[in-house]
Amino acid sequence: MKILDKINSPKDVKNLTTEEMNILSEEIREAILNRVNKVGGHLGPDLGIVEATIALHYVFNSPSDKIIFDVSHQCYPHKIITGRKEGFTNPSEHPEISGYSNPAESEHDHFVIGHTSTSISLATGMAKARDLAKEKTNIIALIGDGSLSGGEAFEGLNNAAMLKSNIIIVINDNEMSIAENQGGLYKNLELLRKTNGQANNNIFTAMGFEYHYVDEGNNTNKLIEAFTKVKNIGHPTIVHIHTLKGKGYKPAEEDKETYHWQLPGFLEPKIAPENIEETYNTLTTNYIISKKQEGVPIVAITPATPGATGYDKEFRKILGSQFVDVGIAEQHSVGYASGLAKNGAKPILGVLSSFIQRAYDQISQDLALNNSPATILVYWGGISNADMTHLQTFDIPLISNIPNIVYLAPTNKEEYLAMLDWSVKQNKYSTAIRVPFGPVKSTGKKDDTDYSLINKFEITEIGEKIAIIGVGDFYELAKEIKTEILNKLQIKSTLINPKFLTGIDEELLEKLKENHQIVVTLENGVLDGGFGEKISRYYGPTNMKVLNYGGKKEFTDRIPLHELYKKYRLTKELITEDIVKILA
Repeated sequence: MKILDKINSPKDVKNLTTEEMNILSEEIREAILNRVNKVGGHLGPDLGIVEATIALHYVFNSPSDKIIFDVSHQCYPHKIITGRKEGFTNPSEHPEISGYSNPAESEHDHFVIGHTSTSISLATGMAKARDLAKEKTNIIALIGDGSLSGGEAFEGLNNAAMLKSNIIIVINDNEMSIAENQGGLYKNLELLRKTNGQANNNIFTAMGFEYHYVDEGNNTNKLIEAFTKVKNIGHPTIVHIHTLKGKGYKPAEEDKETYHWQLPGFLEPKIAPENIEETYNTLTTNYIISKKQEGVPIVAITPATPGATGYDKEFRKILGSQFVDVGIAEQHSVGYASGLAKNGAKPILGVLSSFIQRAYDQISQDLALNNSPATILVYWGGISNADMTHLQTFDIPLISNIPNIVYLAPTNKEEYLAMLDWSVKQNKYSTAIRVPFGPVKSTGKKDDTDYSLINKFEITEIGEKIAIIGVGDFYELAKEIKTEILNKLQIKSTLINPKFLTGIDEELLEKLKENHQIVVTLENGVLDGGFGEKISRYYGPTNMKVLNYGGKKEFTDRIPLHELYKKYRLTKELITEDIVKILA
């Protein structure tokens, strides 16, 4: 019988011997590998935090003692110990357990957490509320994987240091972010590691924290000793633990960046592709490299997610000093890009849709208000089956309603490269481009659009009665609907590629009034505040009927994409059905 079979709650851990805890560590790793190989997820961070999680639950009394996980990269062992092991050992149960902290699953989780650098702020608030209630419990924030480079982590530390009561911040120092650590703070962590925590230059003691260092961060006994020492302590405390990211799985230990997160099937034998497939990532990196080679002062920026945007190790090596990883700091990345642009450089910031919302104020104030001609590439935007913490549907309303921004939505390779080149060469506008999501589509024809003519839409096929405006990724859906209408109603619709998300082509919309009754808008994102509503608002005082299709303003959680499309009536059949009803 496995030790894990006996673990159904944290109290079961408290009955284990040291030897049994060591066996349990390996069984937990096996369970993590099993789940990630089946459904994908964060691998290296979770493999490295196993012993620390066992020690935390051995010493503290969850859920009365509250453990808050940062970004959820390190919550899998916690989930296994707190009654959710079936989600890691039983394939049929894998979908029932999310990859992120989630109070709906367990009383041992306290927040839905998927974005980074938040744990210290959340824990500080919980500690203050505990003090007001005159309770005596431990509040523990576990932060690592580069999350200390995010601005909110610094703000949280600054405030937590002022508490005159218990708060324990466990810093999981595995010497990595998602890729390499970036930033001056990590030089201090390195110094503390080298001096076994004894260096006089200690950022945490300087802020007022009591500081403890555990060099053997994968040694359960050492961790239990350290956590026991700080349990119930009545002032802010840091426990800095040095762990091995990817521990127990050799490929993850040797290539920490690649195995930070993995797709399903990573344990299976790999068959090398015959041809390297062109992607929008490779189109982007090849373009940036070509500009560097031409002598353009181009700077590629990532807020600690280089792999997701194609900024791999080879690309970073070629770019050299013209590649900058600012750490998990989206706010700073936008301000930094604005500063580069204002002083003559050509910054290109690559960021995921889910994360760009963290920098709204900087896009508005630091970038757009100053008309800094920086380029933001927004990746993965669209309705998806993602976890509720990583939805990518809100970037169009967020960015397109800020003055001075030009937000572009290409439908194919040629448009994307033309937009990117225009954005880099011009000096008048702050520009964002919604990078197409999915396989590269190519027309084989160069795009000669003059993008300095802001908010001019393109009529790609002329028709009558019905006009279909397909934004970005949904231009292909617009073409399918046009064909469906022709087959069902024998009506040749007008097809429009707007290209711009930040405004409307009033001249074109006015022209449609002459021989059109219905305008259909399709956007791969939330409708509220989005592109389609701009069209509806323009036609509001007129007799034109407008149908807006896109996502509903809601937090969905791992719902299959085909179900969402059906729910939102985002299929050619359902949309055509709506049009038929109106014409009837």
